[in-house]
Amino acid sequence: MTAGLTPDEVRRVLEETGVIRRGHFLLTSGLHTDLFLLCALVQQHPAPTARLAAAMAAPYRDARVQVVAGTAMGGVILAYEVARVLGARAIYAEKARDGGMVLRRGFRVAPGERALVVEDAVTTGGSIRKVLRAVEAAGGHVVGVSALVDRSAGRTDVGVPLRALLTLDVPAWEPATCPLCRQGVRLVEPKELTG
Repeated sequence: MTAGLTPDEVRRVLEETGVIRRGHFLLTSGLHTDLFLLCALVQQHPAPTARLAAAMAAPYRDARVQVVAGTAMGGVILAYEVARVLGARAIYAEKARDGGMVLRRGFRVAPGERALVVEDAVTTGGSIRKVLRAVEAAGGHVVGVSALVDRSAGRTDVGVPLRALLTLDVPAWEPATCPLCRQGVRLVEPKELTG
């Protein structure tokens, strides 16, 4: 595989590493879905992760990215690998007490520093927006977002260009309108999959 992975190749890697799960799941956003992406499973394998990261970095090769920011935990390894490809630094944001994201552990972004935000899976864009705010509050200039998977079929707007290796149209429902709840299908929280 090269940096120019096709969506079918990306999907195959995700299926082979057990990332794509079917069932009834509770998302971080509070929405319910019938497809969950456990992206950490691919990230335990260095070779496919490096190939995916190279593909995530490819659209930004000429963007003069100086720092790549991910989210803790899903974006830590991806941020590192994308930064390695781009010759940039890698940092990550962590949850703050107020529900936002904050840079800790001595991570800094210089005023005007060109930043790329990476994420494993995008549903509503909430986590990405929090990282964008943390990077911008530190003085960074976000040039875009690179995601492994966009579950929103391209409908998520985060205010900067968002590019994903794989775009899916995965339904997500409010709990009150969830057809799987009405059918009595057991709701699984992601932590149950990882425990």
